[in-house]
Amino acid sequence: MSDKIRILAVDDEPDLRGLLRILLTNRGYDVIEAASGDEAVDLLRGDNRVDLVIMDIMMPGLSGVQACEEIRKFSTVPLLFLTAKGTVDDKIEAYGSGGDDYLVKPFSQDELIMKVESLTRRYRIYKGKKETVDGNDLQLDEEHSCVLRGGKRIELTDKEFAILRFFFQNQGQTVDVCRVYEGVWGEKYMPSSNNTVMVHILNLRKKLEADPANPKLLRTVWGKGYRFG
Repeated sequence: MSDKIRILAVDDEPDLRGLLRILLTNRGYDVIEAASGDEAVDLLRGDNRVDLVIMDIMMPGLSGVQACEEIRKFSTVPLLFLTAKGTVDDKIEAYGSGGDDYLVKPFSQDELIMKVESLTRRYRIYKGKKETVDGNDLQLDEEHSCVLRGGKRIELTDKEFAILRFFFQNQGQTVDVCRVYEGVWGEKYMPSSNNTVMVHILNLRKKLEADPANPKLLRTVWGKGYRFG
């Protein structure tokens, strides 16, 4: 089996898929394609060797957001939305569906490659580790990119796992949004990054907290940031 990083490009526009294939294969990636959200879901159900999905949102049949929701029922593969929909509400909906990152068309080729490298590097590193990290009644399982509570497995997306790992590493400290964003995303913080972090934190709380509206594990320290543990 090839050790090449494998990327699934999902878009109903053949020209865009062709452009992605050229850009990514020139960087040494193995690229496969799907022309719809439905096709992407079916392909991923039968192939666990995909390391990253790049997905349009506006497609016939299942939209990118709907396809992402389906994929998250059985896979934590990182997913980058590449779309012309660029409002804050669009991004909140996309992240809420389980997406890991977001890039608006027309896009910078350099920014695309940066995001691809960041997402695939983190995913491959985490998949290869077998150690666990303890904190409270949680156990972070880096081999399977999930968290265990009392031996019960809780599935996380790649970005949710990376955020939780960041908080394990900074347990007991209050960290501001800028530090979370730059530590997890590896990009310079911008004011618009607040919504990105907030949506992922809300999703994590839904999975980890007994009462997400009154969190005990991942708390907000008003005016300062977040505190875990």
